Amino acid sequence: MLYREAGDYKTSYSDDAQTFPIKLDRWWYYAVTFVAFFVVPFVLTDYTVNAIMLPFLIFSIAALGLNILTGYCGQLSLGTGGFMAVGAYATYKLMTAFPDLNIFFIVIISGVITAAVGVLFGLPSLRIKGFYLAVATLAAQFFLVWLFNKVPWFYNYSASGQINAPERTIFGQAVTGANAEPWVAYLFCLVFVFALAWLTRNLTRGRIGRSWMAIRDMDIAAEIIGVNPLRTKLSAFAVSSFFIGISGALFFSVYLGAAEVGEAFGIQKSFLVLFMVIIGGLGSVFGSFAGAAFMVLLPVFLKLFFVDMLGWPTDIAAHINFLVSGGLIVMFLIVEPHGLAALWRTVKEKLRLWPFPH
Repeated sequence: MLYREAGDYKTSYSDDAQTFPIKLDRWWYYAVTFVAFFVVPFVLTDYTVNAIMLPFLIFSIAALGLNILTGYCGQLSLGTGGFMAVGAYATYKLMTAFPDLNIFFIVIISGVITAAVGVLFGLPSLRIKGFYLAVATLAAQFFLVWLFNKVPWFYNYSASGQINAPERTIFGQAVTGANAEPWVAYLFCLVFVFALAWLTRNLTRGRIGRSWMAIRDMDIAAEIIGVNPLRTKLSAFAVSSFFIGISGALFFSVYLGAAEVGEAFGIQKSFLVLFMVIIGGLGSVFGSFAGAAFMVLLPVFLKLFFVDMLGWPTDIAAHINFLVSGGLIVMFLIVEPHGLAALWRTVKEKLRLWPFPH
């Protein structure tokens, strides 16, 4: 009654192979897209944009990027924060060096620069994997943060070492800077989320995605059947870093407006995005969004409950957030290693057969 595919006939291979083969799924997708683009911008407030919507959209892109590398290709990375910093500092340098260049193209170019850096640090994956690759990417995280701290050219020789995003507009509306309207910043980020989610879905369902998953499942067997490990692993690092670079560019220019690399892009950002992927589900586009929503909304709900309702100090609520997040990560690893995406798939399967037993 609630979720059925009876009577939803397929008359061609393209109908059967589409992203949402069940009609009800397609209608839900169209409805969510319509609400996101044409309803949410009219009901936004400064608080909902800055506390919920912008962090959710930006970290969804970062989670998609890390999921491509870790969930689909099986290459564990702990350098997400460093690659976000590359995207942020590339955006800052481009904005200051080319004041007439459109902010949309600046974000794209920053993603391309981050992809090149990601390929460079992905070269060790050709020789090492697993825990050792995680250590190598962790070293990249610390090296990139150190580089942006110690080389004054990256922050234009500012005495404070801080970078500030100049004001940029699209269609006459400010996207960055103090005059940016909340709905403009939201729509600007939403366009990138929509395009990159569509790109991720198509990449993972095509030849490139199948190559990634073959390397993830058994790299030796994949090489025997003709999958090139060099091209496959480096392509995963490039695409993943491209996504993460765009998220870093948006995080700095649209969300923060000003940043200092140690505070904004430290190791905690790498673990935060990794937790999003673990809780949401490895190898799942929906899981990237679910994990990002969970990790963004959890501190908001805990603050509302412990600080606003119970009157507890803010620092205690922050510590409770760490405890709850850590406990949930351990629970998901034990009870449901495939995260929220697997739970959602299970619910859908039960609804398709309800009221009959599964």
